[in-house]
Amino acid sequence: MESIEERIKNIEERNKRVELDKAWEGSFARIATVSIITYVVAVCVLYFIKASNPILGAFVPVVGFILSTQSLPFIKKLWIKNK
Repeated sequence: MESIEERIKNIEERNKRVELDKAWEGSFARIATVSIITYVVAVCVLYFIKASNPILGAFVPVVGFILSTQSLPFIKKLWIKNK
């Protein structure tokens, strides 16, 4: 059986991992990385289907992603308040 000290240490380590995961979810690095990947994939798809302007058209999903990441915290707060 684990000692109390080991259990506390395990809980503290888990809490640290959870805090880092939460910090990553809202970080600029994550938003930028997902935006860049989304843009590159969208350009490739639009180029493959022979869209008229894939470079410009690929901004649409990126802008949608960025707007959703910026508005979701506000919506989450409203949801929590009304729950």
